[in-house]
Amino acid sequence: MGLRKKKQRAETATRHSDGDGEGPRFGAPTGDWAVELRGVRRQYGRGTGAVHALRGLDLALPRGSFTAVMGPSGSGKSTFLQCAAGLDRPTEGTVRLGGTEITGMSENKLTALRRTRLGFVFQAFNLLPSLTVEQNVLLPMRLAGHRPDRRAAAAMLSRVGLGDKGRRRPGQLSGGQQQRVAIARALVTSPDVIFADEPTGALDTTTATEILGLLRSAVDGMGATVVMVTHDPSSAAWADRTLFLADGSIADRLERAPAAQIAERMTALTAAPAAYAGAAA
Repeated sequence: MGLRKKKQRAETATRHSDGDGEGPRFGAPTGDWAVELRGVRRQYGRGTGAVHALRGLDLALPRGSFTAVMGPSGSGKSTFLQCAAGLDRPTEGTVRLGGTEITGMSENKLTALRRTRLGFVFQAFNLLPSLTVEQNVLLPMRLAGHRPDRRAAAAMLSRVGLGDKGRRRPGQLSGGQQQRVAIARALVTSPDVIFADEPTGALDTTTATEILGLLRSAVDGMGATVVMVTHDPSSAAWADRTLFLADGSIADRLERAPAAQIAERMTALTAAPAAYAGAAA
């Protein structure tokens, strides 16, 4: 997919936004979204002690796009990621990934979908120390019951700059190199969506920039879709758009914004999340 076409699709998604008291809404329902949440609520507990982690999210993220998700502590970022990736089930609403509704799927089908159509990158890398780098990259294929494609693993390791590290163990690599392996593992099955949870949180600034560049190039060069939760405005500035959560709702968004502007919005949102969400709606 060309960069111009992807940009037009992303702009189309944002032009369809409207406020309804729950925060901006993104996109109209179609079969061409990588991630689509409609009326998603997630409540923990009941009665007066209930916690409303998500309060009716409506959004659609286009394929081949990079979205950052930010918000104060307790705003619902982690719950959003878990529900969007099928790791948690919403109390109400529907979730679609690559056009497939996952809300009512059995656990077995959800597990199979995550192994074949989703990629994950975590702050802690989550590599298996007893396996080689190549074996870690091939793990999603093995878990899905597919024959490991060593050529695909080698090609992906080369893409992330680790073409000569396939036989090493994770413990022999730096933190930045281990995160590169995690990105190669996430990309090797050509997933519909890559979910990244604070992928640069354990890295120094220079290494973090390299990792974010890899995620950006995966979107621009491979047509990947990345959804990244982060607390860092500099990281969010690599994305096509930044969504701001507050009290379980989407409070605001920015398109292709610099780090300083993102930081300014986060400061305002953290200072008065309820008022800011109301103003954004």
